[in-house]
Amino acid sequence: MSAVVVLLTTLPPELAPTVVETLVREGVIACGNIVPAVQSIYVWQGELCRDTEALVICETAAASRDAALARLRALHPYECPKLIAIDPAAVGDDYLRWAVAATTRGAQPDGSDAPR
Repeated sequence: MSAVVVLLTTLPPELAPTVVETLVREGVIACGNIVPAVQSIYVWQGELCRDTEALVICETAAASRDAALARLRALHPYECPKLIAIDPAAVGDDYLRWAVAATTRGAQPDGSDAPR
């Protein structure tokens, strides 16, 4: 039993809560944390770009990683979205059990099974 962390950025930042809520309700991710405004600087199509984006940190079961990445890609408005899956070195046992259960069987809609 293991989990992965998925990082993504969204523009506009107002899109992030909708994407995270959709994936949590669908049971694709256990949790999504939104950092509402990060400054991204990158080159796109030969041009230097500076954008304010939301950074989203998601957790899902390792077995659900590909489904989470595919669903995030489908919901994301970018042509080339930042979607990075990271294998954490360690995850707390209680949180890991909850995250895996939430993304393999579906979480309770009222969030009553979420760790506190």
